[in-house]
Amino acid sequence: MIDVRAVVARVTRASVTVEDAVVGSFDEPGLLVLLGVTVSDTPAEAATMARKLHELRILRDEQSCATTGAPLLVVSQFTLYGDTRKGRRPSWTAAARPETAEPLVDAVVAELQARGARVETGRFGAMMSVESVNDGPFTVVVEI
Repeated sequence: MIDVRAVVARVTRASVTVEDAVVGSFDEPGLLVLLGVTVSDTPAEAATMARKLHELRILRDEQSCATTGAPLLVVSQFTLYGDTRKGRRPSWTAAARPETAEPLVDAVVAELQARGARVETGRFGAMMSVESVNDGPFTVVVEI
C-alpha cells in the first residue's frame, strides 16, 4: 500500500485563506503541496516525504527547493485518499483520522524547516481557499 501522498504543483505564486484571512502565501516561484496521509503512516515516512519534496527537481532548469531556496506551501488534504472505485460517493477509510494525520503533517513541515526550507502552511482541519498560478502547468503526484 502507498503511504504518504502529495500532489505537487510548480507555481509562480500561491496562497491559502481561512475565514477571509491569508494564513500562508508566497509571491514567487515555488511549490504548492497538497499533502495526504493514511492510517498506516509513520514519522519516518513523513521525514522521507519532506526530503523528497525539498529535493524534487521540478522547478525551472531541473532545480529543487533545496538548490534554489524556493518556498513551499503545504496544505493538508485528506481527500487525496478518497476511494472512488465503487459507487458514486468516495470512501475515506484509507485517510488517517485527524488525531493521527495532524502530527504527521506537522512532522513533514518541521522536517522541511529543519532542512532549511521556507515553508508556508494552511490550517489543519479548516475550510481553506487555496489559490495558485501554475507554472507550466507542471503537476506531479509524489508517493512514498
